[in-house]
Amino acid sequence: MKKCPFCAEEIQDAAIKCKHCGEFLDPSARLLSKDAGAKWYFRTGFIVVALLSVGPFALPLIWFRPNLSRPWKIGLTIATLVFSWYLYQAAQESMKNLAEYYRLLKGL
Repeated sequence: MKKCPFCAEEIQDAAIKCKHCGEFLDPSARLLSKDAGAKWYFRTGFIVVALLSVGPFALPLIWFRPNLSRPWKIGLTIATLVFSWYLYQAAQESMKNLAEYYRLLKGL
C-alpha cells in the first residue's frame, strides 16, 4: 500500500488512479485525460470548432465551462467579440465594394 500524493489516502501499489480523489498518479495520463471527465460540449475541441463556426453564439459554452477561470472567460469573450466585430466590418466593406462594382458594370 502507498499514499496518494494528492489526497494522502492509502491506495494499492499498482494503482494508476486514486479511488478517493480521482487523480491520475502518472503525469502523462493526467495530461491525456484533462478533458476526459468533461461533457462533450465542454471539451476544448468542441468549443474551438463552435467559436470558429458561429462566433459569439458559442460564448455560453465558455461561460458555463466549470474548469475555466473567470479571467480566461473574460479574455476569451473580449477576443471573440473583437474578432467578430472585425469580421463584420470586413463583410460590410466587401458588400460596399461589390455594390460599387455592380453599379459600374450596370453603367457600361
